[in-house]
Amino acid sequence: MRISGLALFLLLLAVSIICSISFGITDIPLAKVLESFTHYTASQDQLIIRTTRVPRALIAAAVGASLAVAGVLMQVITRNPIASPSTFGINSGAAFFVVLASGLLGISGLQSLTWTALIGAAFSGTIVFVLGSLGKDGMTPVKITLAGATIASFFFSLTQGFMLSDGKMFDQVLVWMVGSVAGRETDMLFNVLPYMTAGLIIALLLSRDMNVLSMGDDVAKSLGQSTVRIKGLASLAIILLAGSSVAVAGPIAFVGIIVPHIVRYIVGTDYRFIIPYSAVIGGLLLVTADLGSRYIAMPIEIPVGVTTAILGVPFFVYIARKGRHIG
Repeated sequence: MRISGLALFLLLLAVSIICSISFGITDIPLAKVLESFTHYTASQDQLIIRTTRVPRALIAAAVGASLAVAGVLMQVITRNPIASPSTFGINSGAAFFVVLASGLLGISGLQSLTWTALIGAAFSGTIVFVLGSLGKDGMTPVKITLAGATIASFFFSLTQGFMLSDGKMFDQVLVWMVGSVAGRETDMLFNVLPYMTAGLIIALLLSRDMNVLSMGDDVAKSLGQSTVRIKGLASLAIILLAGSSVAVAGPIAFVGIIVPHIVRYIVGTDYRFIIPYSAVIGGLLLVTADLGSRYIAMPIEIPVGVTTAILGVPFFVYIARKGRHIG
């Protein structure tokens, strides 16, 4: 049943990608979409499809999958139902390092900026986990949440300060800072895909360990699990997934919160299914959110980060009020 459900969501993801390619400010018939791959003549519609809409749809799917899986891992290792790369400052740290490197140091290469985002994600994530683990009682959901919110605000303020000090930099990165997949090229996806793939593979390999870890550190240790090693590998996967996503699409929020809870409702608490389901549904969510963002204020396109925020804020409040536990 779970396998057939996953196949159904994969089909929905494929349909959403096709719709993302076909629909927008200028609708393009499906026949022309297919023709652009079977009989390429470099017409205006075909150029739009191959250079703009295909990269946009594929990047949205990859980023959505990465952020959703990163959210799953963070919620397990922190025992916090609202943990995600955005709420714990990992996205903000990666974004700050990218803005700092491109604006002040003049770094512009895709590979260099990707590594910069990964370093920023690792740096901010380390600070959050250290601050959230201080004290005799170690890491608690409340402390890690406060630490994440503090670091997220800190790096966001620094980023805004650097952008406002340089008007040209502000114009260049404003849309990227909100979170957007528009205007991206295929090379940008190929540049971050190895890191996303590595992060997803690590997450899938850890799925059985996540089942044990979700029962609590004490239970996991009593069953012989090395919680330090598992959390270290999970943290590596989070950095790869979140850092590469920020590098290509900016700090898109709330995907890592929304998707894991939806998936747990669908498939239960077995992380062997939660992780692959989250990857597929995360991609589906961001592709459809990006498609919807084209119609909210037509003919102006709203960045997809705004759409995910519209969806995510009420969901965030609901989860916070319910006080759901991870398990």
